[in-house]
Amino acid sequence: MKYTPTLTGLAALVMAVGIGVPTSAYASGAGAGAEVDGVIVVSGNTCTWTGADASATPPSALTVDRSTINKPGGNLSCGGGITASLNNNPAFTFDDAAGTATTDVIDLTGKQSFLSCRYKVTNIVWNRDGATRKYVNTPFTATKVSGSFLCPGSFSAAAGEASVVFR
Repeated sequence: MKYTPTLTGLAALVMAVGIGVPTSAYASGAGAGAEVDGVIVVSGNTCTWTGADASATPPSALTVDRSTINKPGGNLSCGGGITASLNNNPAFTFDDAAGTATTDVIDLTGKQSFLSCRYKVTNIVWNRDGATRKYVNTPFTATKVSGSFLCPGSFSAAAGEASVVFR
């Protein structure tokens, strides 16, 4: 039986969301950071989180604090018996004129049963949804950096399988 991790798209998450949460362009309060919600669907399984802390509000460059995504401080959860954790604090840059955002690196570990697989993806481009601060992924491929020989060497996410919302 070949193991196919379904958390792979979570990398896009770390920051990903398609929950359809209404958002405002900026967090309240002078100098307040933003919150980020995310979701990704891979092989029919969904991983989500809400209320992660970001260091700034878009369109300023920012980083997302993984400790506010990963449990116990965050609420990242996945279906299909998967647990996942983000290994880095992803950095986002924004190009409002083009309606895009880019993440530098997403480094993610997923576990299912006794198997653990770690993947990285670089330079994910996200397209803004209208005038909101919801961003939807463009296609990307994450590469395995460690884990069981049963873990696939890479996984791909099609456009729209992940999204993030800054609020």
